[in-house]
Amino acid sequence: MNERESANPFNSALETGVRALTLLVEASPKSFDLQKLVYFDYLLVHSADAGGPASLHPNTPMRNGELLVRRSLIESGLVLMVSRGLAERSLGVDGITYSASDEASPFLDCLSSSYSKSLKSRAEWANDQFGYMDDDSLRTFFDNNFERWSREFQSNSSDVDRFS
Repeated sequence: MNERESANPFNSALETGVRALTLLVEASPKSFDLQKLVYFDYLLVHSADAGGPASLHPNTPMRNGELLVRRSLIESGLVLMVSRGLAERSLGVDGITYSASDEASPFLDCLSSSYSKSLKSRAEWANDQFGYMDDDSLRTFFDNNFERWSREFQSNSSDVDRFS
């Protein structure tokens, strides 16, 4: 990794770690495994795809492929948050799970940007709408909606191309 890449905060361990931490604080005292955090991170940044508030990140073609790329980024972010005492990693019968530490909420309260506030509201929404789902239900939701989300984006892209 060169110096320029390490200085970029977007899609970095820091950005994904803060998003995961925000989700974990909103879900507290529950803990999530990595796959559930990947799903919730997608819901956080593309909330409009799931009938929620406006998405934090722009719609991009084939964004459903983000789930494959996102996993390692989120894992790096979680490692960073655990190393700073903001998240906790536990090993149980269901595997490795993550939860917010007692220091997580005060840390997030120090972040005052409009993005941070939007992130918190999306995390509340995602937890309210999907926090009750077990792993199978959440996977089914994503499987059933990915094809539709991709189709809708391609349809919107065609409309834009016609008017260009």
